[in-house]
Amino acid sequence: MPQFSSTRRTHTLFVLIALVCVSSAFAACGRDEATADSTATVHQSVTSSRTPTYVAEVVQAWPHDPEAFTQGLVWHDGTLFESTGQVGKSSIREVELATGRVLRKRDVPEPYFGEGIVLVGNSLFEITWTSGVAFEYDAKSFAPITQFKYEGEGWGLATDGTSIIMSDGTAVIRWRDASTFAVQKSITVTDHGTPVTQLNELEWVKGEIWANVWQSDQIVRIDPGTGNVLGWIDLAGILPPMDRRGSEDVLNGIAYDAKADRLFVTGKLWPKLFEITLKKRS
Repeated sequence: MPQFSSTRRTHTLFVLIALVCVSSAFAACGRDEATADSTATVHQSVTSSRTPTYVAEVVQAWPHDPEAFTQGLVWHDGTLFESTGQVGKSSIREVELATGRVLRKRDVPEPYFGEGIVLVGNSLFEITWTSGVAFEYDAKSFAPITQFKYEGEGWGLATDGTSIIMSDGTAVIRWRDASTFAVQKSITVTDHGTPVTQLNELEWVKGEIWANVWQSDQIVRIDPGTGNVLGWIDLAGILPPMDRRGSEDVLNGIAYDAKADRLFVTGKLWPKLFEITLKKRS
């Protein structure tokens, strides 16, 4: 506590100083309240206009190969296909859902780093990360059919039933001809005008493109006609911390069973694959 003089002049000076301090304090308090009100108004405005967010409820958890660096996931007529990455460990696989057992596999030779896969007709297509090469295989035997060259990086694949839809880690998604791999059209993905980058594994779900966002627990729902974000799916916490192994074991892998309306997700090096349903976050 400060020490005060017993003189009247000193006492009067102290009172004046105190009044000034109190007045300044009230003024500062008023500015803080005004700022807080302004911030609250802005926050409320942003919240009320933000893109819808959905959360997942787990229907069932299935075993998944914890050594699989998952890059692509496809469900078709009761068959689960998966592609894995990393040089020297890349592969395409047919996986038994109930057990996670690999029923058949074709290794992708070095120096290729396997990325997303998609099934179009009787062909399974796979892209590579930085080699600019896409492979076409027979879906029943995994026998090579042909390969294509493309510019830029390869990340994820999906199909609208006719064309191949491809991401490259940017905010741009391209449609490619399944016969030639030539680009047909493209969109830029934006959320309220802001580009959404790091788009990775893709899936076509009920007329929408769903994309994993690399290094996050988010899936973004995209309007394929405009590129506008329709919603975000928050999957934070779906894999228990005890099952995580490191910084790269992130969410990556979306497969949709259109006949049974089932949605599957998994991640790189995850020991589980999940069937989920969604509900809108309140």
